[in-house]
Amino acid sequence: MAWREGKLSTRIWKGVAISFAVLLVLGGWYAYEKLPRIPGAPKAPVVGVPQGALDHKPAPAYSGVHPRKAGRPAEYFPFPITVGESGPVETLFSGPSTYPFLCGENKVTGLQPLVDNQGKEGVPIFAIDDEGNETDEVIGYSRDCSHKTAVAYFYRSTRDGLFHPLEEAQGDIDQVTVNGRSTDFVVRLETGTINRFFYAIAVLRGDNETAEKPNGSNWNRRLIYQFRGGVGIGRRQGNISRSDIVERREDQLARGYAVVYSSANQTSNHYNIWLAEDTARRLKKQFSALYDEPLYTVGVGGSGGAIQQYLIAQNAPGVIDAALPLYSYPDMVSQTIYVFDCEPLEYYFDVIAAEDERWRDVTERSEILGLASNKEFEHRFQTLESIAVLFDGRYRGLAEGASECVQGWRGLVPLVNNPNFIHFDKSFAEPIAKNTHWTHWEDLKDFYGTDVNGYANRAWDNQGVQYGLKALQQGKISVDDFLRINATIGGWKEPQDQGGEKLWFMNGDVFPMELSVWSEHNMNLGSLDSPAPRSVASVDAIKGIYRSGHVFLGDVEIPIVDLRHYLEKELDMHHSLASFSSRERIRRARGHSDNQLIWMSHKKFDPVDEALDIIDHWMLNIIEHPEKGVAANKPIEATDRCFDKEGNVLAAGDSVWDGSWNHKPNGACMDLYPIYSTSRQMAGAPITGDVFKCALQPLERAIAKNTYGIRTGEVVDRIEDMRRVFPDGVCNYNVPGVGRPKDQLLPHGGPVTIAGHQVPSDYRLSSTDVIADDSSEPDEEEVSPTPVSVSADGAETE
Repeated sequence: MAWREGKLSTRIWKGVAISFAVLLVLGGWYAYEKLPRIPGAPKAPVVGVPQGALDHKPAPAYSGVHPRKAGRPAEYFPFPITVGESGPVETLFSGPSTYPFLCGENKVTGLQPLVDNQGKEGVPIFAIDDEGNETDEVIGYSRDCSHKTAVAYFYRSTRDGLFHPLEEAQGDIDQVTVNGRSTDFVVRLETGTINRFFYAIAVLRGDNETAEKPNGSNWNRRLIYQFRGGVGIGRRQGNISRSDIVERREDQLARGYAVVYSSANQTSNHYNIWLAEDTARRLKKQFSALYDEPLYTVGVGGSGGAIQQYLIAQNAPGVIDAALPLYSYPDMVSQTIYVFDCEPLEYYFDVIAAEDERWRDVTERSEILGLASNKEFEHRFQTLESIAVLFDGRYRGLAEGASECVQGWRGLVPLVNNPNFIHFDKSFAEPIAKNTHWTHWEDLKDFYGTDVNGYANRAWDNQGVQYGLKALQQGKISVDDFLRINATIGGWKEPQDQGGEKLWFMNGDVFPMELSVWSEHNMNLGSLDSPAPRSVASVDAIKGIYRSGHVFLGDVEIPIVDLRHYLEKELDMHHSLASFSSRERIRRARGHSDNQLIWMSHKKFDPVDEALDIIDHWMLNIIEHPEKGVAANKPIEATDRCFDKEGNVLAAGDSVWDGSWNHKPNGACMDLYPIYSTSRQMAGAPITGDVFKCALQPLERAIAKNTYGIRTGEVVDRIEDMRRVFPDGVCNYNVPGVGRPKDQLLPHGGPVTIAGHQVPSDYRLSSTDVIADDSSEPDEEEVSPTPVSVSADGAETE
């Protein structure tokens, strides 16, 4: 007790000291510069939208065929876009433009978007004075943010190794060797807009070329399609700069690769995979019209950029021929399943169970959260919490350290889920900001559908989820703990009932009088006497998001090197479990995962070039012998592996990543770089992580199946409490999730197009595997609890 009081006193005095430093010494500078905050109002916010753009009406979820089975319309736009002209505004097949739409900045040209209306729709465009500076005179408005296509040349200098405009060269142009000869390291960078988003094409300058007529003589015939990540909810164009493509892909440009990129392929701007694919197809047409068809296209990109590669490879074979997903997840929508558990569970540990010494050790929380934790870690909200001690007693007893929930996802959950919150709302006129629904669900409302109130349906569900079930089974928590956690944790409130966020840096307030790092005011919370109601997803929304191709089902044929740094000790959101979730989805869909390699390295080593070399060897084999398929063309050096900080291969081979995830003894790499779990896996869900809404079973049936292990007898003794906490039954993860469509979403069989060649599909499924992958709805008896009684030993009786 003395130790605890000492820690509390230390936290309070720390809070006092920091608060006085902030308020009296550093004042406004600290508040507005040191701590993170929302962006201010730009000079050109969105001032208006087309009529009807913000009408929120009920609409059904998507019920069409999966994009893998659907055709694509013929291109109508006359590529290439010439210098000085702008690209298409309306998409080819991914739907009408949505508004409001915030224009970004082309940092290469520094130019404003083109005026496209005088009706005050979009952002204001300002007159330019004689010196080339913007004035305050509004000459029109840009609703769709188009830019003229422009070309600039940059060279790498031998003086400082940096890129500079070519006109600044003074005999210091670096040299590179490509296609067997030495050439100047000068890059042609083209920028413009396609589908309202910025695009960029970067290629080494060719012989005797001009800006209008590029020459591919120094191109190695390989194309990198760059994808990028971030958490986004639509409504903005994003920015583009030279560093986004030239500096980022410097090593590959030096080897002769061409690189293309669009801000439509950056998930901080949106998560619509139809729009991402639509834009990728068009950007490749622009590239091919300027240069030629590439030998092959390889995707490269991290996080949300990795998600796009997995989904585009699944939905549209031929857009990319190989994939190098970095820091991957299988998809965005199934991330929400465990991510939305984070704050309710952290609130339980921090506030509801604040008196329980066990949960003050954050490493103990992993038994419930599944995700990594570190009690020596100083997370990014720690200073803020220390200040809040003066205003809110809940922050005085917080545990030292953090979990991935805190470091990786705190602040992003409301961004994705709260329709009333957006961190860049000052970029929109107040009426527009207030009348827009700002959520991930809304970004994909054409697929989720909308409810009677006009809010996008949600696929998140925790009805019947038994948080901490594995810890209970293994005797690591008591039945009392189990019941209290599950009675407290309800769901998230309906969108129309959610209030604004109370994170200091998000709501712009100077003093954290009503600070809430957990957003608990938007949760349903309860107690053992009055258990909290859980969230119930829209089954139609789940079906719609599956059918629309936003869930990775694992059916991909192309070569994949899934590569990441091992960041578990950093509590980074890009946990390595995700690679194995993707692998298991691939194995489940195809009967094997021989076309996917998993590489993991120390954070000080970057194996991207080695991975590209493997991809190149693999792709050349496929091009030479397409009839052999992907797996049979895999080079002998194409194996799973792990690296140390010097780039040395620590282990390689088929079994190096074996572990509990595939029910085998740990392999050499798994011992060195162990993976963690998620809250849903700790509640009994499979590693695939794609069960949005579990099938329910009666408590008595779960007991009879020995679901509670050594705690079965104690659970039986508390059956009335269990029934109050789980009135609808508990999850049965032995059957497919509710809402996964009954019909076969993807075609099994037939060739796929890789690098312009027809390559046979490689399925190795048994009849039982095919049935399991068909994912029929569970039997009705598994969904609706039936009344049974329980004997003293937990056996089921009629």
